[in-house]
Amino acid sequence: MTAPLKHSADITVDVALGDRAYDIVIGRGVLQSLGQRVAALRPGARTAIVTDRTVAKHWLEPAEHSLGEAGIPTSRIIVEEGEISKTYAGLEKVSEALIAAKIERNDLVIALGGGVVGDLAGFAAAILRRGVDFVQVPTSLLAQVDSSVGGKTGINSPQGKNLLGAFHQPVLVIADTSVLDTLSQRQFRAGYAEVAKYGVLGDEAFFTWLEANHADIFAGGAAREHAIATSCRAKAAIVSRDERENGERALLNLGHTFGHALEAATGFSDRLFHGEGVAIGMVLAAEFSAKLGMISADDAARVERHLASAGLPTHLQDIAGFAQEGLADADALMALMAQDKKVKRGKLTFILLQAIGRAVVAGDVEPSLVRDFLQQKLAG
Repeated sequence: MTAPLKHSADITVDVALGDRAYDIVIGRGVLQSLGQRVAALRPGARTAIVTDRTVAKHWLEPAEHSLGEAGIPTSRIIVEEGEISKTYAGLEKVSEALIAAKIERNDLVIALGGGVVGDLAGFAAAILRRGVDFVQVPTSLLAQVDSSVGGKTGINSPQGKNLLGAFHQPVLVIADTSVLDTLSQRQFRAGYAEVAKYGVLGDEAFFTWLEANHADIFAGGAAREHAIATSCRAKAAIVSRDERENGERALLNLGHTFGHALEAATGFSDRLFHGEGVAIGMVLAAEFSAKLGMISADDAARVERHLASAGLPTHLQDIAGFAQEGLADADALMALMAQDKKVKRGKLTFILLQAIGRAVVAGDVEPSLVRDFLQQKLAG
């Protein structure tokens, strides 16, 4: 894990789901192969690319060119950037555009963008004509290591994150690491939170490697492909064992119960990116685990220290407008957590830590303990 890395040939990670298995292709420049791979996968198919305005400026024409060279007809659907599109209105816009483009059941929807575009386009594909296949072409680090893999699609409700959606697996994921060069540092850092998550929840050796190599990941060195491939392998293994989150897959939500509540409290705005919410949520989960005596305070501090060294927010007070009503209110945050998808019969479920690299599902956590913990953290 600590040997010097070199840029290598493309890496393919298999998501083993029987007759619905698919490949994640990782490497610099693999977007150029999109048309060739789609033609081999679905001969004669029409395609529609769903993307956002920012991604379109950089990567829409290269994607269309690749498809055109392979003789694949395509149309484009461009949405606004950010969570504002992951709504009922955004879903209606994309769905109606796909119908207008005459995308049929044997055709393909291509999600070209970050997590928002992937979730939105995937959900539209899932409900279009009762199910159309789709391809993920993730253009953010967060999407490449997390949201593009595993088939979770959906939109937000004003009452909570990802409360409407469907499990709908892609048929191919193309993760071109060179597209990450156009991300802002803030966007890249937000995605890195999901990379670190895989080490914290299930692979202490990977977490140790990240502590030593995260600077090379940010700089675009060979460590970037290694980190992405390692993260994808970890998620693919869990998804293949628990596709619909009936057990083990819930571990992938480490940091998300707190994080999603914080996103909702900030109005799903650019005050707090998803990955930033996950980073704060992971620190809170680690500190809450320490408070319960499950891990040492030193381990909790190690998680916080690494995320902070990567430039991520790690405390509630790091959020823009922290003192605004709703965000600095423990009861309001508790109410938002009560809408979390992991709530079962009104009981809160958290992903907590027994050690770095060993997360567990903790059902029926006593709400008063959570509220007291949040009050303490809100007080700084």
